Amino acid sequence: KFVTIGTVCAYPKFTPTPFKEDDLWIGYPEETNAPYGLAKKMLLVQGQAYHQQYGFNAIYLLPTNLYGPHDNFDPKSSHVIPALIKKVLDAQDAGEKQIVVWGDGSPTREFLYVDDAAEGIVLATETYQDTDPVNLGSGFEISIKDLVTKITAITGFEGEIVWDSTKPNGQPRRKLDVSRAHSAFGFDAKIGFDEGLKRTIEWYKTTR
Repeated sequence: KFVTIGTVCAYPKFTPTPFKEDDLWIGYPEETNAPYGLAKKMLLVQGQAYHQQYGFNAIYLLPTNLYGPHDNFDPKSSHVIPALIKKVLDAQDAGEKQIVVWGDGSPTREFLYVDDAAEGIVLATETYQDTDPVNLGSGFEISIKDLVTKITAITGFEGEIVWDSTKPNGQPRRKLDVSRAHSAFGFDAKIGFDEGLKRTIEWYKTTR
């Protein structure tokens, strides 16, 4: 079996929320994600074509944004959660009174803790036999503004949050319909977002 790990970035910019797998082809991805998202979508096409012509056993999973211990905290290449955690903790260490965050805080995202993602991939690998794509997510949606609030609360940062609206927001909303994963191979995320965020912050504090 060939297991392709796709990306939620493959969904169109204005996909109806929550994102259903059947809506994957209704539009063009958000511009900043499009090259990556389109390349991943072609792996779905390839797997389905090989299955149809040769009986090739391929499945395609669409995980939402992942986070957790051992994430990439490099400010040049990190994603939103590790980038914000590092920014807040660095500001605390330096005694700074504010941090600057890209965008206006309005976009929403769904996050899946890394342990849950691993469990979902293993379950699908062991039991899922269809070529239809499957979302892997938590079903929990949060705005970037509320995410920053949670991180500052957990870390104890009391400085000002400055929103740089000259920077891109990215996709306006992102929340998956996770019902297919539940019905097809019994996957449900177990780690709540607050708990996962605390674990991630504590791991980074002890390893940086």
